[in-house]
Formats: sequence, C-alpha cells, structure tokens
Amino acid sequence: QVQLVETGGGSVQSGGSLRLSCAASGSVYSRICMGWFRQAPGKAREGVAHIDSISRTIYTDSAKGRFTISRDSAKNTLYLEMNNLKAEDTAMYYCAAGRGRNLPCDFVYWGQGTQVTVSS
Repeated sequence: QVQLVETGGGSVQSGGSLRLSCAASGSVYSRICMGWFRQAPGKAREGVAHIDSISRTIYTDSAKGRFTISRDSAKNTLYLEMNNLKAEDTAMYYCAAGRGRNLPCDFVYWGQGTQVTVSS
C-alpha cells in the first residue's frame, strides 16, 4: 500500500511558477512508477507527466518545455516544477503511483489533490 499527499498548490498569475510536491509512504517508493495528473472543472482527468523508477520521463504536449517531473528517493518525494503557467493550467493536480517500475505505468494509488489556479 502506498499513501500519497500532495502539497504546493496555490494561486499565481499567468507566467508564474509553482512547485508541487508529493510525499509518498512505503518502502517501495524508489521502485515504482509515478506521475502527475490534472482535472479541470467539466473536463476529463489528463496525464501531465510520468516518471519511471530510474527517472525516465514522459510529458503531455502542453507540459513539454514548461513542466519538469522529478523524484527524490531519499525523501520519498515526487515533484512537479511548473513554469510559465497559463490560465489553461488551472486544475486540481493529483499525484499517482503504480505497482511496476516502468512506463507505461498502471496507476493504482492516488493522492487527494492540490488546487492550482492561474489568473490571466
């Protein structure tokens, strides 16, 4: 079982930056794939960035060049650095973890989410 707690959301102006963190419990953290998702009001949840156990990454097109996913195994923490934020990035952001090491990741564990609001 893996428990995930996101922090770091907030309100910023367009062009601003935020860093989301996801603290994970459990000794298997370093061996599992993880990712960030988001869901805006009235829209389906979408994958933003995923990372495998050896830090290989994939990004959705809208995140490429602006967002960076990373992990710190010593701290059992996943990060999402978000730069040049746009109004369309406004959403609830969720951390997720899977059972395996590699991508594509079969996500089975989810955090409660942290809200990101970008004003233009």
